[in-house]
Amino acid sequence: MKSPLLVLPFLFIGLAQATAQTKSIKNSPALGDATPETVGISSERLSRMDGVLQNAVMQGTVPGVAAIVVRNGKIVYHKAFGMADNESNRPLKRDDIFRIASMTKAITSTAVMMLWEEGKFQLDDPISKYIPEFKNQTVLKNFKFLDSTYTTEPVKSEITIRHLLTHTSGLGYGVIDGDERFKAMYHKAGIVDLFTTQPVKISDNIKKLAKLPLHHHPGEKYVYSEGLDVLGYFIEIISGMPFDEFLRKRLFDPLGMNDTYFYLPEAKATRLVAIQKPQNGQWVRYPNTFYDTEYPVKGAKAFFSGGAGLSSTAKDYATFLLMYLNGGEVNGKRFLSRKTIETILSNQVGELLGGDKANSSYGLAFGLLNKAGAEKGAKGSEGTFEWGGYFNTNYFADPKEKIIGVIMKQTQSSSDNLNNLFRQMIYQSIDD
Repeated sequence: MKSPLLVLPFLFIGLAQATAQTKSIKNSPALGDATPETVGISSERLSRMDGVLQNAVMQGTVPGVAAIVVRNGKIVYHKAFGMADNESNRPLKRDDIFRIASMTKAITSTAVMMLWEEGKFQLDDPISKYIPEFKNQTVLKNFKFLDSTYTTEPVKSEITIRHLLTHTSGLGYGVIDGDERFKAMYHKAGIVDLFTTQPVKISDNIKKLAKLPLHHHPGEKYVYSEGLDVLGYFIEIISGMPFDEFLRKRLFDPLGMNDTYFYLPEAKATRLVAIQKPQNGQWVRYPNTFYDTEYPVKGAKAFFSGGAGLSSTAKDYATFLLMYLNGGEVNGKRFLSRKTIETILSNQVGELLGGDKANSSYGLAFGLLNKAGAEKGAKGSEGTFEWGGYFNTNYFADPKEKIIGVIMKQTQSSSDNLNNLFRQMIYQSIDD
């Protein structure tokens, strides 16, 4: 007779498969092509986008850019300009694959909410209920750079799943953290912040992270963090499946996101866009820094970062966003209920953003444009949800206008204004 402990993981897997996305009464078509006029977009006005993107490449603002525009579930613009890799003289194609970094966060959050809908946990459960290493956490008080010693005080309340989803847990972000003390602590502890080619597992990384002090008491502030990496491990615990396998079976395959991976299959590796930086008037490959720039195609391929690890295409990500604009359903498959979508797209952090972020708020998966932000113009309607990635990728979806925009670049050590111009060209093209 098998031990119950041996049977349990298989039981979890069976339950995860049995409670996958369900058939929906609603049956919205999958992402398809259409002429702009059929969805209230002027072709003549939308063609101005070509000039904006081409000029950015010609002027050396970016080496290459891919963009997709969707309205009412129909693709009305999908083009690429410039180079995928200047060193090898490879032109950029619209189905090339980009490292999307923090655009991974919304996908991880969606996976969490799919499990929440199955009644596996409550959003205000302490994470220590599922990852015991998070018990008895502390908040940093004093830090000495000379020897990296520090003093702490006990947390007033425990980190919850909601805190992790909303960047209010108090966790930091190591090498990209705005606080040098946390950079030093995370480095000394050997925390993997974003990507690695080393044989690191998210379980080991998160258990080390749980031992470190927090920026602040949970729920008191908004500090961008590795909370979604914690939730990637949490998904493994709740589902009984490796995180990458869960996303493949529950989201990517059912949605038809066939080019979205933590690590690319060999057959698709040649479609990965190079990370580039400007140097002496040319675009050159960005050198390895705290990460290996070949991480999606080389190395151990063992670390699945829920906060930053995925690579994808503009069309795949637009497909994911379409599911949200459809109220949780695509092609007769329901991934989330309409009411869950409403919760995800509601302000979950109150006035914690403030300051230079006063034009936006944050839900359970996305940044949210508020009334003040919408009134500034060309950013979208109130309630537009949005985010971007470390390597210069960006997206937005406007529930009121049923518009999706995804723009992909792959640069470091440079800046451009294309994300704003991209939206500007979309909204000026509306003709309905």
